[in-house]
Amino acid sequence: MTTADDTGVDLLGDELVLHGRIMPASNATFLGAIGDVKVVYKPVAGERPLWDFPDGDLASREVAAYAVSEATGWDVVPETWLREGPHGLGMVQRWCEPDPEQAAVEIVAHGEVPPGFLHVFDGVDGRDLPVSLVHEDTAALRRMAVFDVVVNNADRKGGHVLEMADGHRHGVDHGIAFHHEHKLRTVLWGWLGEPLRDEDVEVVSRVRAALGGSLGDTLAPLLTDREITALERRCARLLDRGVMPAPHGEMPAIPWPPF
Repeated sequence: MTTADDTGVDLLGDELVLHGRIMPASNATFLGAIGDVKVVYKPVAGERPLWDFPDGDLASREVAAYAVSEATGWDVVPETWLREGPHGLGMVQRWCEPDPEQAAVEIVAHGEVPPGFLHVFDGVDGRDLPVSLVHEDTAALRRMAVFDVVVNNADRKGGHVLEMADGHRHGVDHGIAFHHEHKLRTVLWGWLGEPLRDEDVEVVSRVRAALGGSLGDTLAPLLTDREITALERRCARLLDRGVMPAPHGEMPAIPWPPF
């Protein structure tokens, strides 16, 4: 990342001022600013240990997700970096304000899939009424689904998709990604079994190749060797099979709650 914002703010060195805590969140998450740049700050000291992610820390995985996003060229993850803050070293991410008039992932009445949306699963709501979870069928969201397969995202909730006003989609909260074992949990299953597009093949191939160079160097202090090796194998497997994967294994395929 560049250390200076286009307004002249030093994102690594200027003071990080906290404006409040973001609730609810399972780990300490703060809204703040560096100069005029609005950011999210998640200190390592505020992380709750996870039994199934014993290595490293969530902040480093968030930064690793940004590095992979940059390698794709898809701009899935907002600019993210590690730096010191009021509560010590942590992940800092540029704030992206979503458009409240858009919803990329929705719960609708059972079977009432809106035009331009894909069905994911059926269930019941808090009043025991039948509902369906759906998500939009857009190129921006599909790229995020491919990205999640590559990084083995274990927590793609609907609320982790930011709908930007121009139609772009950002993904956030990647602290539990990159596990060396299969952990993919996502609400973006609408494309399962569909062939990869030429763009997908080109991008995943580029990420795989970059792991032997600059991307691998960037990830080395953020992830374990086993996690980086597993990342390369996921890329190879996705390219070899040539289709969007389906859920498998005993673990839940959908994060709970889904939003």
